[in-house]
Amino acid sequence: MTTISIQSSGGISEEDAIAAITAMGFHGGPLDLVGQTEDFHWHDFDIAAYVISGDGAVELADATILTAGPGTVVHVPRGTVHRDVPGCSYRVVLGISVPPSELSEPLNIPADQLPT
Repeated sequence: MTTISIQSSGGISEEDAIAAITAMGFHGGPLDLVGQTEDFHWHDFDIAAYVISGDGAVELADATILTAGPGTVVHVPRGTVHRDVPGCSYRVVLGISVPPSELSEPLNIPADQLPT
């Protein structure tokens, strides 16, 4: 089972978060996000997100809810089943482990399509 990790970054500026994402070999940049009602899903790429402002939350398949506020970095390994918690509003620097040109559709793969 894959799992999301949330760690304190000790506070980080948007510029430093972009540099950290790039140093990891990830691709991305700043985004303003609002949690939407959605089904459980997974991605076929890894995600790293530095929360710059606001509060975000995701629910895991086992009903665990993980929250992240300013100054945290969230790592979501590919294959982690999750969904956003509706109503959260936050700004992140979001990085993905593959170049955007190599992304496949759908980005949010339904949970029941996760290989066993």
